[in-house]
Amino acid sequence: MNKSDKPKQETAFHSLTPDTVITLVEGALGKRCTNLCRPLISYINRVYELQAEDGSGLVAKFYRPGRWTQQGLQDEHDFLLELAGEEVPVVAPLLLRDSSSLGSYNNIHFAVFPKKGGRSFDEYNDDQWEELGRLLGRTHNIGAMHLPKDRLTMAPDISTRQQVDYILAGSFMPEDLLARFRDLTDSLIREITPLFDQKSMIRIHGDCHFSNLIYRPGESFHIIDFDDMVTGPPVQDFWMLLPGHREDSTAEIEIFLEGYETFRAFDMNSLRLIEPLRAMRYIHYTAWCAYQFAEDGETRVDEEFGSRHYWQTEMGDLEDQLERILKM
Repeated sequence: MNKSDKPKQETAFHSLTPDTVITLVEGALGKRCTNLCRPLISYINRVYELQAEDGSGLVAKFYRPGRWTQQGLQDEHDFLLELAGEEVPVVAPLLLRDSSSLGSYNNIHFAVFPKKGGRSFDEYNDDQWEELGRLLGRTHNIGAMHLPKDRLTMAPDISTRQQVDYILAGSFMPEDLLARFRDLTDSLIREITPLFDQKSMIRIHGDCHFSNLIYRPGESFHIIDFDDMVTGPPVQDFWMLLPGHREDSTAEIEIFLEGYETFRAFDMNSLRLIEPLRAMRYIHYTAWCAYQFAEDGETRVDEEFGSRHYWQTEMGDLEDQLERILKM
């Protein structure tokens, strides 16, 4: 598969201009902006740094059409606004002139956020692990209040099955590797699905890794980027922060849960889901690459996506992870 085989799709989303972005934001907020319109890195959406005339920083996010329904985006915003209302440190969307949080232009939904700077850490000390536990405990207390109306459920027989079916239905891998991938993923889903039985499923961030946590001096950690918000097991929101596999991270887990349980009880049996969730993450990432390629004919993150080497490596990783799960 060669990315040159597929022409780019030029749409209003792909051809947003600084003038259009500034005009839309000014109209939505009812306030003037300066001429600053700086594109920010985003693999899915179109994101721009702007500046209001009073000097305050703004971030405008234009959501990629077709990725989320309007209700799904509203689910994300409702969660953020509920969290902000309880003073959980998140970056919630600003309310627009019509009192909504979502604007619309040419079938593109957009939102405006206050600009919040900060730094990321890829390693945490003991105090920070405990702080992160408290932060996510508070987040999950709000998340458990009600379910979203149109968000994915993170479970192997639901989200992972959908992702596998999408990959198999497309022309993303050499045909002679299809049977191996199908058999491997079928075995994985069959093996781990029972582990999710009777597990609590609530609104969670869904993609809580170190890049989505920023530290603001004099304040605290903030959770950012709720694009991948899902209904899922709470353990999903902290396993990606761990320095290694579950057995190599016992000290970090203990300190994190000490902070977490200050605000919310944690189901210790759900720690068994960490390695299954890691396997699901491998498939999720591959499906993400496939969605991106199918849409515009480009691979933005992994230039090897679609090659024989890519799929052999991917399946080798899944086989190793399945073996690890079988030994649990």
